[in-house]
Amino acid sequence: SDSRIVQARAAWSGRDSKKDWRVKLTIPKGSPLEYEFFNNNKVLAPLDDTKGMFWPLTPSMVIQHSANYNALAQTHSNYPFQAYQNSQVDQINIIGEFPVQNQQDAKHWVATIKFLRTITKMFFGQSDFRGNPPPVLHLSGYGEHMFERVPVIVNTFNVELRSGIDYISTIQANTPYKQLTGPDAGFFMSDEGDSATWAPSLSNISVLVTPVYSRETIKDFSLQKFARGELSKEQGIGFI
Repeated sequence: SDSRIVQARAAWSGRDSKKDWRVKLTIPKGSPLEYEFFNNNKVLAPLDDTKGMFWPLTPSMVIQHSANYNALAQTHSNYPFQAYQNSQVDQINIIGEFPVQNQQDAKHWVATIKFLRTITKMFFGQSDFRGNPPPVLHLSGYGEHMFERVPVIVNTFNVELRSGIDYISTIQANTPYKQLTGPDAGFFMSDEGDSATWAPSLSNISVLVTPVYSRETIKDFSLQKFARGELSKEQGIGFI
């Protein structure tokens, strides 16, 4: 038997998208929000290739599927009947570490936080598409038959800013850095004086999501095709 051990390492970029099994939350392909969020946006530029965020290390995920029944009590009986009500996929909690080892990693970390803050807000005030709720994202990870373009809404996210660790400064614009001297030796700032953002060298980011399917999508559900793994390919939507 093949019992090879595969070494895991943090990888922010450089993956072939066809073989990328990292856990990620992305804007659906073809959505106008790809342009609205990422076009000429220096803050989210590090996420432009994936059009969303990903966990560079394998996260912990808690997934629960439920089949709900109503107990029907019978007179003079030890065992109630179970009347089926419905099935559902409950909320999915994703918790993972984000290591930051250099300024390029720090750019990704800052972009990830900005992305999560953005997709948990509605279109309001002077926004285009104002009045619309926060966007539906696609959850992917671990390959075709685990999570592949599963439509989800983000309920909450948490980020941990620890004490007692190093923080790395970065700027999102691609402007040259200069190394500081004197009391600030070892730090960098932009030659143009851009304000820096500081990212922790290690943090936890947890995201709570809920799968959501439109009425039109669930009309085409087939349990036989679902069992054979064919449904997601035909619909382009990941059923779990």
